[in-house]
Amino acid sequence: MILIADGGSTKADWIALDTNKQEAFRVRTLGLNPAVVSQEELTNRIVNMFQLMNVKSEVTEIHFYGAGCGTPTPIEILKNVLQEIFVNAKIHIAEDVLAAVYASTGNAPAIVCIVGTGSNSCYYDGKTVHMNTVSLGYTVMDEASGNYFGKLLLREYFYEMMPKRIAARFEELNNLDPDFIKLNLYRKPNPNMYLASFAKFMFEFKDDPYIQEIIKRGFNEFFKYRVLPYGKTSDTPIYFIGSIAFYFREILENVAEENGLKITGIIQRPIDNLLDYHRNNIN
Repeated sequence: MILIADGGSTKADWIALDTNKQEAFRVRTLGLNPAVVSQEELTNRIVNMFQLMNVKSEVTEIHFYGAGCGTPTPIEILKNVLQEIFVNAKIHIAEDVLAAVYASTGNAPAIVCIVGTGSNSCYYDGKTVHMNTVSLGYTVMDEASGNYFGKLLLREYFYEMMPKRIAARFEELNNLDPDFIKLNLYRKPNPNMYLASFAKFMFEFKDDPYIQEIIKRGFNEFFKYRVLPYGKTSDTPIYFIGSIAFYFREILENVAEENGLKITGIIQRPIDNLLDYHRNNIN
């Protein structure tokens, strides 16, 4: 049995393939970002999913593509966790941008971007992934991501820059006690997920000019730091992966056009496309 996983910071989608490469089952666990989640918690999030535990001895390969898997230390942490659970499996771990590449452009050159809980981008030349910079995560980078917009919304609210009618709804939906917020930001695990939870609020007001201006601001920053530095022309395909890109595609496409580029495709969830790639390309 082969397991294929697309692991974000908020959630991880798993698909199990039998010996004939037919789907046996699929499950979703909590996010498995080894850069921000402890080794103990990574283990707990996997072992608490009984479908995975039921087949742990039958798994011979795991192809895990994950947020936070761009540098050696977190890769080693996650590999150790998976190896201790799936003792008969050969473990392959790569950064989530590679899954985005396989799910969108396959083997063709393109710029591929992720805009989810976090954000990232790469240029794929058809053989190799090239990144314009290493990602330093949610506190420094992650432009246009869920946690980026969460931080922005909190600042707008507490600086009283948010329109009153929107602020009233923001208060209704969220616990905005400063001590509670600081507890989640500085004491509890996964502050990036906590920040990203506020971004869901934007979907309710996605047609409001204020929210649209915030989204445009984030997408402009993303293009400035994560797309334009590749120096590609409008002939280069550009793909986006993630719910924020999917739900705000009109604004995203306008920002791309303003920068002389065009979005080729937007995929909300890459796991099905990733499955097709593995069926067709991995023996």
